[in-house]
Amino acid sequence: MFSETYYAIRSRQDGQYLVARIPNPKTETQSNYLLVFRENFEALTYLNTHAIELADRFSVETLSTNQLNGVMKRWGFNGMGLVQEPLEPKIQFVVNG
Repeated sequence: MFSETYYAIRSRQDGQYLVARIPNPKTETQSNYLLVFRENFEALTYLNTHAIELADRFSVETLSTNQLNGVMKRWGFNGMGLVQEPLEPKIQFVVNG
């Protein structure tokens, strides 16, 4: 079985993952999507481009497909957002099914 590797950004202070919070105005709730990257350097580029003053407060965590599924279930994420371009973020959202 094939296993892909993803990279997530995690706070060193409280262990929270970097997420996209998408509001649903109809229900006044939000959906949380774990932001992941295909390459370590893409995650670092994202941090250094969009949060340079906070970059030292985060680390990049490697997740296999199995670990990713466990993290999404444990933290209650609605799915993942695969960041395809870290400089001008293009994100493909995938809903848990």
